[in-house]
Amino acid sequence: MARVFSMEEAQAMMPAVRSMTGPVFLLAASLAEELSAAEENEEETRAEELRERLQMLVESWADGIRDLGADVKGLWLVDFDSGDGYWCWAYPEENLEHWHSYEGGFGSRVPAHMKPVPQV
Repeated sequence: MARVFSMEEAQAMMPAVRSMTGPVFLLAASLAEELSAAEENEEETRAEELRERLQMLVESWADGIRDLGADVKGLWLVDFDSGDGYWCWAYPEENLEHWHSYEGGFGSRVPAHMKPVPQV
């Protein structure tokens, strides 16, 4: 069973999410630049090594985010189950300020204060 977060609980997790994501994003960007150069120079062995390092880095980041109880919904995209949708954060946003339904996904997110009130 997935953990359900109140907005306050999800916001309390954000320092850990940001501290994990920022450095990994910068390292991934650097590796992606190296990969692009290796591919341009047709250095296939080096390119494959960089692809593997990049994949391991992203998987490690995603595992760390999941260990916090959050969901990884895409590259640098973190969702916290609200019980009726997700509190949604994407790097490099400073704060957790959005929500979207389970069905709607990232493209349908709205400011958290506009989250619909659940019907009881």
